[in-house]
Amino acid sequence: MALIPVAACVQKTCQAQGSAKVGIFDGRGDVGSVLHPGSSNYDPAQHAYTLAGSGENMWFNSDNFQFAWKKMSGDVGLTADISFVGDGGNAHRKAVLMLRQDLDGDSVYADVALHGDGLTSLQYRDTKGAATHEIQSNISAPSRLRVERRGDYVYMWLAARRGKLQPAGAAMRVSLQGSIYVGIGVCSHDKDAVTKAVFSNVELKTLAAVKAFEKPTLYSSLETINIASTDRRVVHSIAGHFEAPNWTRDGTAFIFNEDGHIRRLPVGGGKPETIDTGFAVHCNNDHGISPDGKLLAISDQSQEDHQSSIYILPLTGGAPRRVTSKSPSYWHGWSPDGKTVAYPGQRNGEFDIYTISTEGGEEKQLTTAKGLDDGPEYSPDGKYIYFNSVRTGKMQIWRMHPDGSAQEQVTSDNFNNWFPHVSPDGHWLVFISYGEEVEGHPENKDVMLRIMPLEDDHIDGKIEILTKLFGGQGTINVPSWAPDSKQLAFVSYELIPEEGAH
Repeated sequence: MALIPVAACVQKTCQAQGSAKVGIFDGRGDVGSVLHPGSSNYDPAQHAYTLAGSGENMWFNSDNFQFAWKKMSGDVGLTADISFVGDGGNAHRKAVLMLRQDLDGDSVYADVALHGDGLTSLQYRDTKGAATHEIQSNISAPSRLRVERRGDYVYMWLAARRGKLQPAGAAMRVSLQGSIYVGIGVCSHDKDAVTKAVFSNVELKTLAAVKAFEKPTLYSSLETINIASTDRRVVHSIAGHFEAPNWTRDGTAFIFNEDGHIRRLPVGGGKPETIDTGFAVHCNNDHGISPDGKLLAISDQSQEDHQSSIYILPLTGGAPRRVTSKSPSYWHGWSPDGKTVAYPGQRNGEFDIYTISTEGGEEKQLTTAKGLDDGPEYSPDGKYIYFNSVRTGKMQIWRMHPDGSAQEQVTSDNFNNWFPHVSPDGHWLVFISYGEEVEGHPENKDVMLRIMPLEDDHIDGKIEILTKLFGGQGTINVPSWAPDSKQLAFVSYELIPEEGAH
């Protein structure tokens, strides 16, 4: 392979060190533009790799770092213990386990990155030349890290200190084609500095294809996303199933359903606590918090005909009080004054939108169109109820006045759009989008969270993708905005084959 002079290294791979084999890796060199050439060395006695790397960053639309790689195809897993050499250095310096399409500085890639301050995240660029994004882990300074590619998805595995290596709740679809570069890398995050890191107990292997009859383990992760940066953070992740987070009005906790119960989790993570819901032990994913933050509406199917009915109880727990006499009814929205709830209900074979006083009584039917109407939610100013309807052939977002008048379509595209949620400041509308081929709102699908501005009652704003994920049913069924309208909570899912249980 021809050598490239250091002076020629601008936004392309600098291979001034050639492609000499380093341990299990077939090549090494600096990717992108660096002022100080890096190095990669292997100590067979210690079974450890020491990489020294410079580079301004591995972020935005270009990367600058030292990289040792092996070209591989198919599903792969790369695992290592990582530690930085010496104190000091930039807190954002990175040591990474990387999967990369090519050696250009703006390549498509995904990596598991350990930062100098202990932050660990799944970083990715899903289109050549695009911006980098990340999903931050709730585990700081893990003792062991792993990146896995399975099909089009990349997964992050971590082991907390004295813990077991397990999925960390971060997964992203990144389309890497054909042979890719799999390896280890270091970036100083300071163009004038060089950072060293040691990668020990390195394991690199091809993963067996997942057979159709194998039953994978389901992992659920409660995540938050910053709507300005679109970066995500895992708050809580388990091997198991939970759904539909609400963000409490005071911003201190999340509420979600798991195994028929309602759990409460501090925003900083930790162990969830079960809220006492009395006899209601078959709660589904339609629940929410009153505007004053004192009450909780749940939809439960424990009683009588075992179809969903709406109940209200104190947010701290207590005896549920039934609101709807007819079932099935599924809570979705609370009026700003706290006196009315909105919900879809099935009556005479049709699902329509209804409202009812929080004290009970007669329900009021707001929609009559043929086909499913679902997901009603009041705007914070009380002017509208947003909902989703399939009346035009595809599921789209609609809105109407609280009395059911002036029904108008908000979205019109080739996706199937569900569960509109208006930000507390009234400026944004978020919803979940399925592909046009998907009917209903099933679980375990490739979906998107999309966002559009709402300014002065206008609904012609540009819709943008907030994030892509593996999810669907349970991801964002109910209101989940942070009180400051800057973040959103949701649930993502992973299906991990048994081979992944290391």
